[in-house]
Amino acid sequence: MTDSEQSKLIISGAVAANSPSDEAQDEADSSVELELRRVMVPAGSHGARLDRALAGIVPEFSRSYLQQLIEAAVVQLNGRAVTKPSAKVKAGDELIIELRPTPQSQAFKPEAMALDIVFEDPYLLVIDKPAGLVVHPAPGNWSGTLLNGLLARDPQASFLPRAGIVHRLDKDTSGLMVVARQRQAMDQLVSMIAARSVSREYIALAHGAWQGARTREVSAAIGRDPRNRLRMAAVDLEKNAGKPALTVISLLQNGERHCLVKCKLHTGRTHQIRVHMALLGHPLISDGLYGGAVAAGLERQALHACRLAFEHPVTGAPMEFRSPPPPDLRAAIADVGLIYNQSS
Repeated sequence: MTDSEQSKLIISGAVAANSPSDEAQDEADSSVELELRRVMVPAGSHGARLDRALAGIVPEFSRSYLQQLIEAAVVQLNGRAVTKPSAKVKAGDELIIELRPTPQSQAFKPEAMALDIVFEDPYLLVIDKPAGLVVHPAPGNWSGTLLNGLLARDPQASFLPRAGIVHRLDKDTSGLMVVARQRQAMDQLVSMIAARSVSREYIALAHGAWQGARTREVSAAIGRDPRNRLRMAAVDLEKNAGKPALTVISLLQNGERHCLVKCKLHTGRTHQIRVHMALLGHPLISDGLYGGAVAAGLERQALHACRLAFEHPVTGAPMEFRSPPPPDLRAAIADVGLIYNQSS
């Protein structure tokens, strides 16, 4: 491609007259330096998808980043904004790309927030996460996550992968998490979790009276639900992709239509407890994704990480932390006529 076929224009604090509409600029910081890249589609990209053609023309940017630009309406094809990465291009088409920060590219930034710190030393933090807080930036939640809060609280977190996060809780699951503050501690915690030497226990409020043995071991592989890609499911590994999963579930208190149980993870698969409880016929209260009806005034799945125990990754000292259920879950337990006893 010759210099005449590709040109650059740097714009600081303004948008060129032929740039996309003001609406497409709403999330851009006016002080951010923007670059307009004008290119011609080469013969080798004739008939290709727009995102694939761009990935070949400006290979210094990832295809994911370029797709975000297209969806933000800041890529023009022959003078018109295009918002579908799958749009086809022809040789000789003119593309104007506004290279600018996207929500994803700005996700790893500090954002001050109040965090409930249960324990802190130079090597790690133990946090009691509230329901509603997303742990890690992802589509739909590029800001306001625990990761953003960790970056604001601790400058050294920026030198660690995922700001030191070594395991996650679902957005609407509350409770205890351990976070590394130093690379040695992080590597060791990751190894300990993989070796299943970190004990993680949860309490869950579920539909249906518990029947049978007070303690049940659920060993059922978990993978993406082949019928609904938005959820997980117990799968047959001979037919579907997935990973082995093991949960030990013990009855704490039984009622006529509900049960309160303790769940101990022996693996850490996505939505593991929610899937295994639904498999037993006891979906969690208010867990609509897995068949749990809204009940007892609870607006999120009735799941709380109540106990976390491990050996300190650096000193080797035994560590154990407990967290009682937060007010919304305590109220729901009482509403269905059950009682939570922390000693159990």
